[in-house]
Amino acid sequence: MSDQEAPTYQGAAAALRGAMARFTTGVITLTVGGEHVHGMTANAFSSVSLAPPQILCCVAHSAVMHKAITNERRFAVSIMGAGQEELARYFADKERPLGPSQFAGVDWRPGPYTGAPLLSGALAWLECELADSYDSGDHSIFIGSVLHATRGPARQGLLFFDGAFHAGATAVH
Repeated sequence: MSDQEAPTYQGAAAALRGAMARFTTGVITLTVGGEHVHGMTANAFSSVSLAPPQILCCVAHSAVMHKAITNERRFAVSIMGAGQEELARYFADKERPLGPSQFAGVDWRPGPYTGAPLLSGALAWLECELADSYDSGDHSIFIGSVLHATRGPARQGLLFFDGAFHAGATAVH
């Protein structure tokens, strides 16, 4: 047995946040169309399965996006490029307008399968239907069945590391 005391809940959460800041992630913007149109920058995102094609994203229970995905049951993912830091920051800003006005001045088109905004200039776009969700702590893990996936031109990706945005490597073919 160690003489050290176990960290408090808040201490453990802060330690986890600090440790996870060292994990480099890509940056996406989740969007929902319809009555609950909304956008949100995220980095808790991953592929889950190729057969059937599925992805996951994690969203805080307190986020507007949580209710939007739960209600609409369809959403889109725009995988952000290195030149889209300003757009990623915009959709991460809790002070931006809500509803349709948050997309004023943003270049986007409605997804043909979901109606969710697909942000112009992204590296790739996915349109998904909610297949399942799991509550875990203060977040839900949303599993999306991919209805459609499209790639844009190969460029550098937008990465998040140690609390800051960075340009990623360009793919070489």
